[in-house]
Amino acid sequence: MHIGLLGGTGPAGRALAARMASLGYPVTLGSRSRYRAMEIRDTIVSRWPDHHLEVEASDNEGAASAEVVVIATPWDGAAETALSVKDALAGKVVISMANALARVGGEFQPLVPPRGSVAASVQAAVPEALVAAAMHHLPAKELGAIDQPIDSDVLICSDHLRATEVTTDIVRAIPGLRALDAGHLSNATPIEAFTAVLLQLNVRYKTRVAVKLTGIAEHDAPTGQVGAAAGSSSNGGFPAAAEADVPVLDEV
Repeated sequence: MHIGLLGGTGPAGRALAARMASLGYPVTLGSRSRYRAMEIRDTIVSRWPDHHLEVEASDNEGAASAEVVVIATPWDGAAETALSVKDALAGKVVISMANALARVGGEFQPLVPPRGSVAASVQAAVPEALVAAAMHHLPAKELGAIDQPIDSDVLICSDHLRATEVTTDIVRAIPGLRALDAGHLSNATPIEAFTAVLLQLNVRYKTRVAVKLTGIAEHDAPTGQVGAAAGSSSNGGFPAAAEADVPVLDEV
């Protein structure tokens, strides 16, 4: 499975590119500037000289040609970036991982995009794409440490069963992660907003927290049974909101 990253030169994008390439996925790192993508690509490869990381540098148009596309831009540019490659995203699984946040004084606060979430805004911009919201709470530092597992759950929501299934497969490929189907794309609103709480905990306790839910056995969480199965229709789904370089749980 070939994975393309739109706006993949920020902390979250470069971390995900390194992680997925380390697992054998071909990755195309996209950016508005191909030269910026080439610079970040070289940084990733030189950091892990003992790994054969199949990372190609390109512009966003090149990254959008991949089988699965992840939007890793800042939240306020996610929908616009998706719209700029709208035709290339039609029929494809598109993963939105950004959170709309602002720091007010010493506190992180969630912002509510016009569509309610970054993921919903992306879905509205590219209605023919199969948008899933996922990976909002993963610290970029841990995500990019490809020699270490990540002990965390990942909440996935979408109105398309295929998007939930494909995103689940990608998440499960990362050692230590557990993928959980969190229902329809409308649930991206609280999932994205909860990142503000995690950041506050990081500040208060000088750590990097991870989401880990109890009471769910592996066999109790079949892929696509919640929300996506019922909503994988022709209605195009709800729009999703996103935030650029998040997961930014490392930045505090």
